Amino acid sequence: MLSVFDVFKVGIGPSSSHTIGPMRIGARFLSEAADAGVLGGVSRVKVDLHGSLALTGIGHGSDKAAILGLMGFEPDSVDPDEADAAVARVRNEKRLQLTGGPELDFDPARDIDLRGDIIPEIHPNEMRLFLFAGDDCVFDQTYYSVGGGFIASAVQLAKPAENDMINLPQRGKYQFGSAAELISICRENDLQIYDVILANEDEFRSREQTREKLYNVWAAMRDCIDRGLRTEGVLPGGLQVARRAPALFKKLLNAPMANEREQLFDWLNVYAMAVNEENAAGGRVVTAPTNGAAGIIPAVLKHYCALEEENLPQIRKFLVTAAGIGMLYKQRASISGAEMGCQGEVGVACSMAAAGLAAVWGGTNDQIEHAAEIGMEHNLGLTCDPVGGLVQIPCIERNAIGAVKAVNAARLAVNASHPHKVSLDQVIETMRQTGLDMSRKYKETSEGGLAVNVIEC
Repeated sequence: MLSVFDVFKVGIGPSSSHTIGPMRIGARFLSEAADAGVLGGVSRVKVDLHGSLALTGIGHGSDKAAILGLMGFEPDSVDPDEADAAVARVRNEKRLQLTGGPELDFDPARDIDLRGDIIPEIHPNEMRLFLFAGDDCVFDQTYYSVGGGFIASAVQLAKPAENDMINLPQRGKYQFGSAAELISICRENDLQIYDVILANEDEFRSREQTREKLYNVWAAMRDCIDRGLRTEGVLPGGLQVARRAPALFKKLLNAPMANEREQLFDWLNVYAMAVNEENAAGGRVVTAPTNGAAGIIPAVLKHYCALEEENLPQIRKFLVTAAGIGMLYKQRASISGAEMGCQGEVGVACSMAAAGLAAVWGGTNDQIEHAAEIGMEHNLGLTCDPVGGLVQIPCIERNAIGAVKAVNAARLAVNASHPHKVSLDQVIETMRQTGLDMSRKYKETSEGGLAVNVIEC
């Protein structure tokens, strides 16, 4: 079983799979090289990015992330400004200090090779790293960034033989591999989804430590919203996309008594856009469950659980329930835009947020499952086609739309008067099949859709 904090991880933008993943891969590679006893005598390091990591790597910051990972920066603790300064020094001085190893000559233009022409067989986000002593390669590994900051080696993702039984440790009190199993556990033990996920977390740490970690996740989300609401300017990358959240926020503050029913949309929009503008600028965000979809859950959570004061019990219930739904998508399909398209990012975030809000509104387990199902059902087929390879157009507005859609999904579910016809397991499987059938040019490659029909500025 996954943990809530496998789903919600603090990192830096603009992409969990293209930024956080490569950072973690770089650190893991050097750790394994050190364990192999080869790190001390190396004279050169080379990084190859394949597939989606190459095609949208520059716009998503994959080259920068590779450098940071090799230098020992960690996604959950790195200061974005310090990271930018460190990468700038490497580019200017052509020198790289390997964490736990020597300082080397390193030219990113030479030593980071973006091979978009190579289509990986195992997963679209492939990263190969090499260490050389003189002209001899003394250590190399292949890894994959599989969405939401999760990483795996080629060995881990290789399909074992049918008769190769691997005994994995069972983490968590309650084991479930589907929404049907999760609901059954709840029914048999007279528990809410929230209670089941929390009980599993108790296998990892004390309940008080879990509460503290949940608050830290919320605090990172809240702080990201606040930064996004006050930071003006133009986003980096060349599209000249202006930040819109600060102006919209000021407009809302200047009309506190407005009676437009549609103002609910404005508040959800401004919170979601604030987060995703921060993400696009490389700021600190929480994977929810990815960076590209990081604005939806914080926006809904802020408006319904922390608008005037922080309702910590409700915040915890929202986050834990949403994470439980996110685990199902990770276990049964994928949350990688390079595998599933944006249905695997914004669609999953919408589903998670709908479930969390339904729980906060007092929905039953069946209503929570229904909310999650609606949230995904109406995002099926959503493509990932970022203009210019940047996490800006359509990503920022798409999060705003996703937040509004999540609230509507929760509303439909808790007000439903008849049992629903489509289950969450069925819609997750449909998302998986749709992702597999979707052309690769619509899956985070910037080779189709808006990415080719909008002229870059």
